[in-house]
Amino acid sequence: MKHSVYLIASVAALALAGCKKSETPANDVVASSSAPADATMPAPAVAVSPDQAFADTAAASDAFEIQTSQLAAAKAQSAKVKNFAEAMIKAHTQSTAKLKTAAAAASPAITPQPQLSPMQQQTLQALTAQSGAAFDTAYKQAQAEAHQMTLDKLKAYSANGAQPSLKAFATEMVPVVTGHLNMAKGL
Repeated sequence: MKHSVYLIASVAALALAGCKKSETPANDVVASSSAPADATMPAPAVAVSPDQAFADTAAASDAFEIQTSQLAAAKAQSAKVKNFAEAMIKAHTQSTAKLKTAAAAASPAITPQPQLSPMQQQTLQALTAQSGAAFDTAYKQAQAEAHQMTLDKLKAYSANGAQPSLKAFATEMVPVVTGHLNMAKGL
């Protein structure tokens, strides 16, 4: 008897699913945030200009530095590391403001999107799991690596960027980030 009820319910569910017809003609496009994406169809790639990509990378770099440094301000064992973290929070908050100003002055205006890269997210998660001297060591290494990558991006955009306001921002930030890198290596 149990199997018959399950069989009837299953058949009914399949029949209803099969009979459901779309009320939207095939060539109409319906945008719905509640509709699940078809897992077999990749999302269309959105073309991002090199200027937008630079602004996004710079914004993500600032966000990463601020978030990891906030962790360090709370978790670091060494006073030297805590002081460096406080300086990074202040400096990267200022850098974010300068980036937003430079991006707004671009033509057309750009809005930086500070989406952390998978590597940045992974590093942030790893730091969250650390404590004590192990945290200090991991934070120092993360800061040196992050500042080196940021410095490379700034130098490249400073030399080859198309947007004058973003190019000026990159050029202005090269010596600042060089100083941060040297500080991180000296921790």
